[in-house]
Amino acid sequence: MKKVAASLLIIGSLFQSVSAQENNIRPKAIGVSFFFNDFVTPQRIRQGSLSSVFTHNEWAKFSEMSPGIAVTYFNGLRKYIDFAGTIGISFPTISLPAKNTTTNSAALFEGDASFNFKLLPEKYILTPYLIAGVGASKYKSYYGAFIPLGLGFKINFFDEASLFISSQYRVPVTTETNNYHFVNSIGISGVIANKKEPEVKATVPPPPIDTDGDGIPDNSDKCPTVAGTLKYNGCPVPDTDNDGVNDEEDACPTVAGLAKYKGCPVPDTDNDGINDEEDKCPSVPGVARYNGCPVPDTDNDGVNDEEDKCPTVPGLKENNGCPEVKQEVIAKVNYAAKNIFFITGSAKLSSKSNKALDDIVKILSDDNNLKLSIEGHTDNVGNADYNQNLSEKRAASVKEYLVSKGIDEARLNSVGYGMNRPIADNKTAAGRSKNRRVELKLGYQ
Repeated sequence: MKKVAASLLIIGSLFQSVSAQENNIRPKAIGVSFFFNDFVTPQRIRQGSLSSVFTHNEWAKFSEMSPGIAVTYFNGLRKYIDFAGTIGISFPTISLPAKNTTTNSAALFEGDASFNFKLLPEKYILTPYLIAGVGASKYKSYYGAFIPLGLGFKINFFDEASLFISSQYRVPVTTETNNYHFVNSIGISGVIANKKEPEVKATVPPPPIDTDGDGIPDNSDKCPTVAGTLKYNGCPVPDTDNDGVNDEEDACPTVAGLAKYKGCPVPDTDNDGINDEEDKCPSVPGVARYNGCPVPDTDNDGVNDEEDKCPTVPGLKENNGCPEVKQEVIAKVNYAAKNIFFITGSAKLSSKSNKALDDIVKILSDDNNLKLSIEGHTDNVGNADYNQNLSEKRAASVKEYLVSKGIDEARLNSVGYGMNRPIADNKTAAGRSKNRRVELKLGYQ
């Protein structure tokens, strides 16, 4: 047996397929085969011995076997493992000692699911394999189970079809409804899966060498190790006065200056680093972003506009230049928030929310500097993604209502937190009711 397997391996290695599957995994295929059921030889082996059958050449003749036909589905699972599912029919005469059987032949239906353990991958023309699996049978009114064990080999034809030959020894699990027998088969199979076209990789020519990375290839660059410009054939723009500002950007190319003054010397009366020609407050130190003038304080609250979150409304320094929202206004908004209701399970506002929402509209209309943050929250009932989406839509519904009543959308912000910020225990109905809420937060920022 070892010599046979070794011979198959050597023969297979000599016939490697030129156009075999790239990934060495067998594609899906359907096969039809003719087979011969041999119940005679196993009976002689069991009555005598295997050596006796060899010695006396007691193998069953074709006339003692039962021909049949089978259909097999093949599918490659791994590089060295294929799945095979087979259904076949033949008309043998089976002796079942535990049953009252006659000598008349009858239909034997057999089906098995097995694995083909290949000794060579799919790229070889000749592929030997071992067989092991499980199977079931029906003979007359008897149902049985068996274990197929065997070996075979497959010959590939152009990756589209193959010839397969196998021999199985089927060991009955239910000896009272089946018997030991050989199944010798030969068949042909064809690929049913779409053939994968080989990937063609485009050949990209190597980029030209550019040592200094200035976009000009070394073969055209007069200064290949120093970054330059195309106008100067790859060399840097010249700087006649050596002030760090190249001549093309230097308003005073023969007099040393600074880059921020286009290469010219800097007049600066107030010593604020801004030359007088650009300084709108030349005698008062200022900053460049305000053209040499000090940072303004539009609302005169002692907080300059750059640090003032409410630059047009006088406020407090400790509140970033914004006024404090009156406590009575906050209380009204909080009360209104507790009276915002939605149709169960949706983001549609209930009509009984209109009064509370209209109160908020009035508060925002009375002070055009106020801004409002609308936060939606849910309990933990249901899917987290669903609750997140619901909270966002509910907050957005409140925002849309306020906009419809004339409130500038820029003053409103809506956000949903789903079930992530509970204020009560979600294990109780009362707690969940508190967690299903809309919070409104006023501010001037």
